[in-house]
Amino acid sequence: MTEKATFAGGCFWCMVKPFDQFDGIERVVSGYTGGHVENPSYEQVKTGTTGHLEAVEITFEPDVFPYEQLLEIFWQQIDPTDNDGQFQDRGSQYRPAIFVHTEKQRELAEQSKRGLDASGRFKKPVVTEILDAGPFYAAEDYHQDFYKKNPEHYKEDRAISGRDEFLSKTWKKTEASS
Repeated sequence: MTEKATFAGGCFWCMVKPFDQFDGIERVVSGYTGGHVENPSYEQVKTGTTGHLEAVEITFEPDVFPYEQLLEIFWQQIDPTDNDGQFQDRGSQYRPAIFVHTEKQRELAEQSKRGLDASGRFKKPVVTEILDAGPFYAAEDYHQDFYKKNPEHYKEDRAISGRDEFLSKTWKKTEASS
């Protein structure tokens, strides 16, 4: 039996590959969630006026790859102290968030967030929101699996954004951060 997990962590291109490489992960889809416009386009979302966040929806097998492991990977992809966007991508549509599908996910996400905040890893408080999952709209085809379709552009974008430098410094370069 599969479940869904939804995470926003800035540019959704950078949020697919870290999850897309494990047994038990069936699918990772780039898209939009959390807003008030039905079936928004990338052009609409990037204006920051639809209320949506760029996000990934992960279909996973919890018996093979537990939600707690997804949370660990998520935290290692973002700056959880920045609620105004992520790295070079600024605006509400790029802020980090965990969208929970069940009460169990909420409990685990809140516990994980408290643990990260108490860890002393960050000088500022962890402000990443934990929100109820709502409608998720898949992004346009050209956004799906971007790291596979455009590997050079993907690597360049990650490097220019400051994401890789931050993650390497913060997490001492773990497997999940690339």
